[in-house]
Amino acid sequence: MSSSLEQMYQQVILDHAKSPHGRGFVDLSEGHLHGESHQINPTCGDEVTMRVEFDTADPKVPTISSVSWEGQGCSISQASLSVLTDLVTGAPVAESEHLGDLFRQLMQSRGKGLDEDLEDELGDATAFTGVAQFPARIKCALLGWAALRDTLATSGVLVGPSATTADQSSADTPLPAQSPQAPQENR
Repeated sequence: MSSSLEQMYQQVILDHAKSPHGRGFVDLSEGHLHGESHQINPTCGDEVTMRVEFDTADPKVPTISSVSWEGQGCSISQASLSVLTDLVTGAPVAESEHLGDLFRQLMQSRGKGLDEDLEDELGDATAFTGVAQFPARIKCALLGWAALRDTLATSGVLVGPSATTADQSSADTPLPAQSPQAPQENR
């Protein structure tokens, strides 16, 4: 990776860490399906509680209508949460799962990145390519993605083949800090 590209990526991470998108819980809409997950990275102490609200007006294509979170941790974990929020808000659940899979592939690339088309799908998340060179920091970058996956699984929004994908854990994925909650609907 060229030095100028590394600097640009570092700037993207710093910008998202300084002004994180999605930070601060928002009120949930009445009657909408939602999920919440609390994740901790026991290696460094980073933690996040994420709340995701779903639009299920079309039950065949549920979408993520909002992502909000509270957390503390390093610049990498906070920036990753911010980028995740931008990528998945308004996206269909299946696309969000696909983006999560791509991000996990990026983190397993050991800094080599993915092919150009896949990186285009990830947008600003490609800024974390260099993080994948540092195994201790991969969990920081994956913390928010683990929370998203948990909210998808515990909310009941996943059905069919993608439900089993969300329940599988990765060796680089932090463990839930608490047992999964039952699906929740705000009434």
